[in-house]
Amino acid sequence: MKYLIAGLGNIGDEYQNTRHNIGFRIVDALAASAETEFQDRRYGFVKKMKYKSRWLVLLKPSTYVNLSGRAVNYWLKKEKIPVDHLLVIADDISLPFGKLRLKPRGGDGGHNGLAHINTILGTNDYPRLRFGIGHNFPPGNQVDYVLSEWTKEERTELPGHIKRATEIILSFVTIGIERTMNLYN
Repeated sequence: MKYLIAGLGNIGDEYQNTRHNIGFRIVDALAASAETEFQDRRYGFVKKMKYKSRWLVLLKPSTYVNLSGRAVNYWLKKEKIPVDHLLVIADDISLPFGKLRLKPRGGDGGHNGLAHINTILGTNDYPRLRFGIGHNFPPGNQVDYVLSEWTKEERTELPGHIKRATEIILSFVTIGIERTMNLYN
């Protein structure tokens, strides 16, 4: 069995430690156990790893968050992965910092990357893992907030939350979404 694990984020050093790049950070943490490196491929950086007889195609789109649908669609088709074996990892301002929520489908919740994926795939019926980044910003400053770096306190807590996210992903690919949601949500 094959799965596409797509962590959303923006390429470039200026975005590396921003809230919007939590998808990249989680995919990087998941990839740390694999011995190969990410390869710069069409529409993204890709790395394949095996976990308990399952192949995981790890994707960090190079299309920027708002155009992530191009990369996700391309790699689903190229690797012949069904949409129910896709897991998209995205930041979520409506969840408190560090809160993780696995869902089998859903709307975009105002997230432009998810909106683009929904449009390109023609469905919102695919699994996603939302990582809460909180909403500590004044009205109208959402873009500045998601593109800002973590606070010192958040940076201290981040490794534990990222580790839990990787556990959720590995559970998803081994025991399925329903059982994983029961364990972690």
